[in-house]
Amino acid sequence: LINVPAFSLGVDLQVCTSKNPTCCTRKMEERYQTAAKQDIQQVLQTSSAALKFLISRNAAAFQETFEMLIRLAENYTSTLFCNAYRTMAAEATVHVQEFFTDAGLFLFGTDIRTEEFVNRFFDTLFPVVYNHVINPGPTDISLEYAECLRVARRDIKPFGNIPKKAIGQMGRSLLPSRTFLQALNLGIEVINTTDHLHFSKACSRALLRMQYCPHCQGLTLSKPCMGYCLNTIRGCLADVAEVDLHWRGYIQSLEELSGALNGAHSIEHVLLNFHSLVRDALVQARINRKELSEQVNKICGPPVRKPKKSPGCSFDQNKDNQGLKMFSRDSEETLANRRKEFISHLRLYRAFYGGLADQLCRNELAAADGLPCWNGEDVIRSYTHHVVGSGIKAQSANPEVQVKGADPVISQIIDKLKHVIQV
Repeated sequence: LINVPAFSLGVDLQVCTSKNPTCCTRKMEERYQTAAKQDIQQVLQTSSAALKFLISRNAAAFQETFEMLIRLAENYTSTLFCNAYRTMAAEATVHVQEFFTDAGLFLFGTDIRTEEFVNRFFDTLFPVVYNHVINPGPTDISLEYAECLRVARRDIKPFGNIPKKAIGQMGRSLLPSRTFLQALNLGIEVINTTDHLHFSKACSRALLRMQYCPHCQGLTLSKPCMGYCLNTIRGCLADVAEVDLHWRGYIQSLEELSGALNGAHSIEHVLLNFHSLVRDALVQARINRKELSEQVNKICGPPVRKPKKSPGCSFDQNKDNQGLKMFSRDSEETLANRRKEFISHLRLYRAFYGGLADQLCRNELAAADGLPCWNGEDVIRSYTHHVVGSGIKAQSANPEVQVKGADPVISQIIDKLKHVIQV
């Protein structure tokens, strides 16, 4: 609590000047200045708390679901080798793990192309398939020969059009889900940015005048008039109001993207059926092994072999199986419903930034209609000045706050919203 001195004329005050006697000193005014800024930050954070929680909770839930999907798809693919191609399972599952690690890295934002890691998987799988399916022998092929096969895979095409099909499916399913996650994380960034605004000197003084200057006259219970509050807060949040148009576009784009994540190209459908593509690729290589063997001989020469390693299945099929089986049941429907439910809740916040100043004044800051209220100088019946609209252009006529130009931090967040909408 601030110790209240006797009333004086307050000649050294910068903002809370008045014709009436005052109980404030310059030091008190400075403390009130700090308190006014902290109060508005607190009010801003409270107003956005439910929205921030909605987005961050769902961002975490979707990321967790995608991680589970990747693990399940990896299990399916490794199980395929253990059940149907046991002799090469130990070698193949290493490449399966690498592939799904890459898929996860791509999904969670690493700069890697789907075409690159799908091709890498089939390139590294070919020497293993050649050694055990196309031209099996009593001993393994040498590392140099395996390298020749890996490099030649795209020319020989042992798996037909399956790799191309996989590239198309992975791109169409992983990219929208990656964008969806990035968009949710950007949503959190937007709220964090607008929750921690840097207020201009003019705004800080206007907040002080509105919230604490009446205390200097002993009017500790008076609240600002609605029009006065709107002018002050719309002036202070002029930049934030500029986010409105792009925030609406962001939510609409998320809604459209969410709809596109369903169906045959959905991430769950593509990932959980990847093992079927691998099985088809292996069948194709086995059927055409005679022709493939001849092609390999032309490019890499006859196989150069070395002593055979002991084969076996190193993959633990029971690992995670119970949890993953429970997850896989109706997973597509569950994910689609979760997205639908999230978007329907998010839609309620479309106008959040456009109506933020009004919401703060109505819910938190201003006096109720008809009650005596503070107008910046005195307690009166109603505010008589013109009430300006929201946004930077409207502030040229604001009698309470002088707004000079756009905040570069807000401009930057608007550019990010524009970019994600475009993506």
